[in-house]
Amino acid sequence: MAQTLAMPLAPSLSVICNGRNTNPFSNRLSLPISTPAKFGGLSVKCVRVGGVEIPNNKRVEFSLQYIHGIGRSKSRKILSDLGMENKLTKDLSEEELISVRDEVSKYMIEGDLRRFNALAIRRLKEIQCYRGVRHIQGLPCRGQRTKNNCRTLKGKRVSIAGKKKAPR
Repeated sequence: MAQTLAMPLAPSLSVICNGRNTNPFSNRLSLPISTPAKFGGLSVKCVRVGGVEIPNNKRVEFSLQYIHGIGRSKSRKILSDLGMENKLTKDLSEEELISVRDEVSKYMIEGDLRRFNALAIRRLKEIQCYRGVRHIQGLPCRGQRTKNNCRTLKGKRVSIAGKKKAPR
């Protein structure tokens, strides 16, 4: 047991240690400060728009759809309003990024949209309308059938004790 404690965790840890402290039972380990990861000469960085990191390797139209509240039609509308071509996100200049951020900030997205929807559902529950009651019961509220489907809302099947299948 004592031998396993005295052994270093990995051979590379002694290299990282910078040779300052030779005591194997030391609690401190100094690690070198790392720079952003580089792969093949390219640095990895993501663009933040609307509080969300959108992917660099996709076109702007599709990378904007990673923001909650912006779908395909809204992202196309944003690009047409700006008069911008649909190029890769990593190829955008700083001015274009600033204009995209300003245009996206005009819409209700992310936290505000989630809060708005939650308040609307809470209001339906409070006034006890049909849709609110269905939300409370965890059932679909848009008229779908519930005999066979709607497992997403109802959850896993619960077997009923004593119920026998009808003979065929």
